[in-house]
Amino acid sequence: VLLAAAVCTKAGKAIVSRQFVEMTRTRIEGLLAAFPKLMNTGKQHTFVETESVRYVYQPMEKLYMVLITTKNSNILEDLETLRLFSRVIPEYCRALEENEISEHCFDLIFAFDEIVALGYRENVNLAQIRTFTEMDSHEEKVFRAVRETQEREAKAEMRRKAKELQQARRDAERQGKKAPGFGGFGSSAVSGGTTAAMITETIIETEKPKVAPAPARPSGPSKALKLGAKGKEVDNFVDKLKSEGENIMTSVGKRSTEVVAPPVNMESVHMKIEEKISLTCGRDGGLQNMELHGMIMLHISDEKFARIRLHVENEDKRGVQLQTHPNVDKKLFTAESQIGLKNPEKSFPINSDVGVLKWRLQTTEESFIPLTINCWPSESGNSCDVNIEYELQEESLELNDVIITIPLPSGVGAPVIGEIDGEYRHDSRRNLLEWCLPVIDAKNKSGSLEFSIAGQPSDFFPVQVSFISKKNYCNIQVTKVTQVDGSSPVRFSTETTFLVDKYEIL
Repeated sequence: VLLAAAVCTKAGKAIVSRQFVEMTRTRIEGLLAAFPKLMNTGKQHTFVETESVRYVYQPMEKLYMVLITTKNSNILEDLETLRLFSRVIPEYCRALEENEISEHCFDLIFAFDEIVALGYRENVNLAQIRTFTEMDSHEEKVFRAVRETQEREAKAEMRRKAKELQQARRDAERQGKKAPGFGGFGSSAVSGGTTAAMITETIIETEKPKVAPAPARPSGPSKALKLGAKGKEVDNFVDKLKSEGENIMTSVGKRSTEVVAPPVNMESVHMKIEEKISLTCGRDGGLQNMELHGMIMLHISDEKFARIRLHVENEDKRGVQLQTHPNVDKKLFTAESQIGLKNPEKSFPINSDVGVLKWRLQTTEESFIPLTINCWPSESGNSCDVNIEYELQEESLELNDVIITIPLPSGVGAPVIGEIDGEYRHDSRRNLLEWCLPVIDAKNKSGSLEFSIAGQPSDFFPVQVSFISKKNYCNIQVTKVTQVDGSSPVRFSTETTFLVDKYEIL
């Protein structure tokens, strides 16, 4: 029978101890304090016996993993159990140090309880222990799926009602009656009060590019079974508001996975130029698919600048497909690269973001890849040597906050880093190695990372990349803004972002 499992210092001080039978604190502390005095360093054994108990132990840097058993327990089973205990500890602790063990003591105790029950070894492996402690719930997933379906149905009903109101406004205008209290896209007299209630078919149907889904949170062992937990409901609600264009300020203390752009000095006429890339490459080379979506969003905050034209400069030579908003004069854009309303007498909406031009590029041409990633794992005995390098092909870009994420095998500890350009983070919970590079540009267009770890070559894929850039890929810019009457220039501000939706090497 297994009496207790403990992590202690070389002096016999208990850091974490889990008793599987009734024992007093003084009894277990006395047993652990006596343990270092019983060891004879000249012997090859990893167990030591007294008159009443047997200690089975394994050194772990400056600590010991110790199992205290009865003398008639099966030593072979005890050694196998000890190996599993020793593999569990690096799963929860980044370093085998006293402070780190103390910080994750409850996580370790929960994992210990999955290995041993009432003094007897359970038939579990490392992956099952991780699953049991995470407490993943099928019922919770079903509950969330039902709630998301209800939200989608509510949004569809909202769009239908909005179209009915739009039709009612049009019917009222045809009959010469006073229109209801809401304006339309291109209304010649848009007041501040009606703008807030502006419901139009065109704005509703103008879809903004989908916001990249936030990466999955690290699933730690303390994840509890909470159906519809309040904190997660708030997170989901905030994510949905973001996807619908609301600006949410995240709390300073919360760890955010998205890069927050610095505030931009906004003029009365402000434009957001946003591009998102979705790219999939093969590990042996070859671009499987690359799709890029871009959009110019116009925001006017002063009514006197509502009748304007945007002068667009398109220097793209890759064959990007452009599409203007239905209320924009397409002939004017084709002939003179200017964005203006079909009826020059009408105005753009005030205090709302309106998509006026969008573009799309889809290709399998390898030369179009902005940042190439080459990952070479090679087996070397029981371990694997991994060489990974990047190269910026599009030298006009400047990529900031680049993170290249490489998956690692579980239960084999931390990788041994050889050479590296930049910095790295090892996430032992999610078994990931994050290669962090502040800037990649023409002056710093290539770099490499070398590390070794136990595993197979297929364990290190898919490699994922994330970045943010203030220069867009397709080089489509607004160079000038003029008023319709008199063509006098108007001051304007521009905010350009190039983001990653998905960037994978499979």
